[in-house]
Amino acid sequence: QAQLMESGGGLVQPGGSLTLSCVASGYRLNTYAIGWFRQAPGKEREGITCISSSDGRSTYYIESVKGRFTISRDLSKNTAYLQMNSLKPEDTATYYCATAFTCDPNGMYFQGKGTLVTVSS
Repeated sequence: QAQLMESGGGLVQPGGSLTLSCVASGYRLNTYAIGWFRQAPGKEREGITCISSSDGRSTYYIESVKGRFTISRDLSKNTAYLQMNSLKPEDTATYYCATAFTCDPNGMYFQGKGTLVTVSS
């Protein structure tokens, strides 16, 4: 059964860092683009960033995380990561990973339950 499992969330102080993981089971990530999304309480889900399957290049959907968040993948572990630095209270949200054939955010397939990130002092 194809599944994605996000982990690594938690409570962190403003300015802190977290690394989220996204492990795929039931299929290999090497042929898929992998995206990270988030949904804050009371808000719609928004795309953060994506890494392409073809060349491993990353695309950012929103400006507010550029220079702070980095997407990466380890295909040997069938895992993608989101390194988050200089976290701000407005980064508080449930974070999800998703896969698709391209980094088109409208084509992403969500299979996980997300991991909660809370940025607060």
